[in-house]
Amino acid sequence: MTGGTLERRQATELRTNGRRLEGYAATFNSEARIGSFIETILPGAFRSALAGDVLALLDHDTGKVLGRTRSGTLRLSEDTRGLAFSLDLPDTAAGRDALALAERNDLGGMSFGFLVPKGGESWVGERRTLQTIGLKEISIISAWPAYPDTSLALRARDAGQDGRRRRLILAELGAWA
Repeated sequence: MTGGTLERRQATELRTNGRRLEGYAATFNSEARIGSFIETILPGAFRSALAGDVLALLDHDTGKVLGRTRSGTLRLSEDTRGLAFSLDLPDTAAGRDALALAERNDLGGMSFGFLVPKGGESWVGERRTLQTIGLKEISIISAWPAYPDTSLALRARDAGQDGRRRRLILAELGAWA
């Protein structure tokens, strides 16, 4: 894995259908400015991750599991637009909170945490293209992240000195490293 640091991205499409949330956790072929570079996710990038166990969390908090692919409460698929999800919310405090905020249209959007396997990315200047993504979790974001650029801007292209420094800073911020 490149650098071994879990990366996160944010998207905004989310809709309710009873106790089910649906939408896109990521879109393909859209340019996103991530700190000092531009990133694009190619179609098929999540294909290998769809066979694994992926969690659905509230605000990237592993103590607030909302569902998972292994149990069937989270369903993920790729289509021409991106990584689609359908999540059956649990009758827990976190699930009820997520549903109430979604019904009021108060949620900040969606995010996902991932690793990039070796050979899963390419760089041309300041443009990063992701061909393969090791998806670990998708998250419903109840508000805008406290530090929207922190975990994104501190990533380095290589796992050298900058990568080590980045992992230490992310660990101090409580991000997965």
